[in-house]
Amino acid sequence: MIIRLGYVAISKSIKTSTSTPYPYTTWKKEKNQEKLDHIITSNLESLYQTLIYNDKNHIHFYRISSNIIPLATHLNVSFDYLEKFLPYYKKITSILQKSKIRVDFHPNQYCVLNSVKKEVITSTINILEYHYQLLKILDIQDKIILLHIGSNTFGKKNSLSRFIHTFKKLPNHLKEIIAIENDDKVFNIEDCLFLAKKLNIPVVLDYHHHQCNPTFKELFTYLNDIFLTWKRKGMTPKIHFSSPKNKREYRAHNDYIEVDSFIKFLNLLKPKNQDVDIMLEAKAKDDALFRLVRELKYHENYLFLDETSFKIE
Repeated sequence: MIIRLGYVAISKSIKTSTSTPYPYTTWKKEKNQEKLDHIITSNLESLYQTLIYNDKNHIHFYRISSNIIPLATHLNVSFDYLEKFLPYYKKITSILQKSKIRVDFHPNQYCVLNSVKKEVITSTINILEYHYQLLKILDIQDKIILLHIGSNTFGKKNSLSRFIHTFKKLPNHLKEIIAIENDDKVFNIEDCLFLAKKLNIPVVLDYHHHQCNPTFKELFTYLNDIFLTWKRKGMTPKIHFSSPKNKREYRAHNDYIEVDSFIKFLNLLKPKNQDVDIMLEAKAKDDALFRLVRELKYHENYLFLDETSFKIE
């Protein structure tokens, strides 16, 4: 089985920001389109440079910041964020196709598909459409937008039903690219698999969230079903891994990955002999990735294929 490691959004090594903001409160006062355009071009150029860095360091898995185009999902702001910046998207597409880096999006907590508020649903669909358009213009074939199940208003059973109801009303191009993950408080991996069977959507296992919000059964018993949700899509399963900040702030992410816990998790996966891509949700970003690699090489005899990928036999 082959493990590929990835990181989220910002490279600590090259210190470029792909998510410089333009807050709506500032836009409302200024309405400075030239300033907004400058921020967008800066973010897109930073993304391009980050992908070059990833390619040169053989990082094959990367999450693009949802905030790369400020104000694009705000319902009171309308502007062209696609055709106007096409030369930048073409550059990014070129490096993605050359490097074959796997990329995806993970919208923030305001993207709630099972909300009880109509305005939140409207905003959520707008957010999903924005991410879809970016994936489309970047010519990404295996499009994935990762969501949490969301609101728990009126209890879990009703919340799962609302998710199914709203999902079924989405346009097909959005239905086809949504994946879900277990969260750290309410919706566990069993809830995700329940929705996956109903809606034929992939499930991302978040190991840290599972530790915070476990099920009665052992995690190992769910792995086949989790992997099957990706097999139906013809994609390599994606997993999230992070380490707790400390015992007191257990739900918060650590700057780095605790190597013994990570090796224990790999040993859990090993009997399944399934290739997986693991997104490291560590605050130190790519620094955490490369520190983990150095520690893995010291602790275990994994066969490293390049700087961030290795084989377990």
